[in-house]
Amino acid sequence: MNRGMLLVAATAATAFATGVAEAQVTVKLGVLNDRSGVYSDIGGEGSAVAARMAVEDFKAAEKGLKVEVVAADHQNKPDVGSNIARQWYDQDGVDVILDVPTSSVALAINQITRDKNKIFLNSGAASSDLTGAQCSPNTVHWTYDTVQLANVTGGAMVRQGGNTWFFLTADYAFGHALERDTAAVVTKNGGKIVGSVKTPFPSNDFSSFLLQAQASKAKVIGLANAGGDTVNSIKQAAEFGITQGGQSLAGMLVFVNDVQALGLKTAQGLVFSETFYWDENDATRAWSRRYGERMGGKMPNMTNAGVYSSVLHYLKAVEAEKSKDPQKVMARMKATPTDDPLFGKGSVRSDGRKMHDAFLLEVKKPEESKGPWDVAKILAKVPAEQTFRPLAESNCPLVGKS
Repeated sequence: MNRGMLLVAATAATAFATGVAEAQVTVKLGVLNDRSGVYSDIGGEGSAVAARMAVEDFKAAEKGLKVEVVAADHQNKPDVGSNIARQWYDQDGVDVILDVPTSSVALAINQITRDKNKIFLNSGAASSDLTGAQCSPNTVHWTYDTVQLANVTGGAMVRQGGNTWFFLTADYAFGHALERDTAAVVTKNGGKIVGSVKTPFPSNDFSSFLLQAQASKAKVIGLANAGGDTVNSIKQAAEFGITQGGQSLAGMLVFVNDVQALGLKTAQGLVFSETFYWDENDATRAWSRRYGERMGGKMPNMTNAGVYSSVLHYLKAVEAEKSKDPQKVMARMKATPTDDPLFGKGSVRSDGRKMHDAFLLEVKKPEESKGPWDVAKILAKVPAEQTFRPLAESNCPLVGKS
């Protein structure tokens, strides 16, 4: 064999070896959420679509990463979600679980992920306990939480004169955390909690609970619920003429999907908080329209956007480490600033809290809207440091140890 042939053979062998090495970095992402129930419009297939878009936009295949996205329905039940998570981790080769609305399910997945030494990137659950007492070195709480919702929406309502509150609270981990964190903000700002009632989850009939709230004479009725429960609460409050009677509704967790389902005539004037709004700027609008093309015209909410953003940051860390080792990747994710077209610049703190700004939004009047998904106007953009729990107030055991 002459020198030229040897050179060609060596080059081919090197290319083949490189290709094999790159192909060995395989990643399996599992989107676990409600795909058939009260929270299916919040996450559902939309979050799986967002995850796939992140893989495509990252051009994972071109960077030597083989990425697969799978999805399952946890039915808002901790036992169902736990069983799926264990099967994914133990038998199906899933490396990362994504989304997981319903805080009771998310807290269970949080512990299982820690036990199995995998990675959990939560976008859909709200309980601030995920970065508090139950924080984990294997979990990042990406999109929003009950402290952020309380600070932005609750704080705004008190400053506007809503200084007495009555809560309708979904009777599980999320609702309890949201009432707790909002009540703390209300009292800190000089307000008073005059009562609360726990409501079954999920529920179609809120009439007896709304009558209790109405009888309390509280200036603000805080809805510590989400998804279909929030929609039903607001619709039934309108039927009882509660806002016409002078009381205000505070939707503590409202998504653009909820507003669109309610219609602007019913929802107009409702103040709520999001960490992503599809119509914020050119970049968010461009991505949202691409998403909409895959989702039958629906625009994304902050949960869907959070899944996209978290997958992008995770894949960047895997590429940088040339490994999917959970400890190395999590360290890289926390050491590297976040930056994407949906949330802009941010960071991941030692307690697993993803830091980014939040918005205070108000539902538009019907005559102000220019289209089906033009549902809100931005009243204020609140810096991350003013919306999420300060590290100095954290009870996360990881704080100060990273």
